[in-house]
Amino acid sequence: MTEPLTPYERFGGHEFFTALVRDFYVGVAQDPVLRPMYPDEDLGPAEERLRMFLEQYWGGPGTYSELRGHPRLRMRHSPYAIGADAHDRWLSHMRVAVEARDMDPEDESELWGYLTSAAFAMINTPLV
Repeated sequence: MTEPLTPYERFGGHEFFTALVRDFYVGVAQDPVLRPMYPDEDLGPAEERLRMFLEQYWGGPGTYSELRGHPRLRMRHSPYAIGADAHDRWLSHMRVAVEARDMDPEDESELWGYLTSAAFAMINTPLV
């Protein structure tokens, strides 16, 4: 009897997450609201961190935790004012990246459900 595939494997492994995150940051790089939240001149380090986090979350290598410890996403994002506009922009860029992957509909739904939930959890300013 074979082990069921992890979502990491079903989605396409390292190549999938590399392409997803690369495409996402193409949008972020041009976004006047999100770009200032990335203090590094080069978005490469942020891209690598997000890729490693998503790979680990979906059953891939545990490199993120090995290098950075517990994800503590809300704490790591607390220096930045994240409101409804930033939330919507983040999801907009991620939507483009997800749609470019041409995923199995069930896998896409599973991934998108997590991404929308995670984006909402990062909001730290009033939703007025």
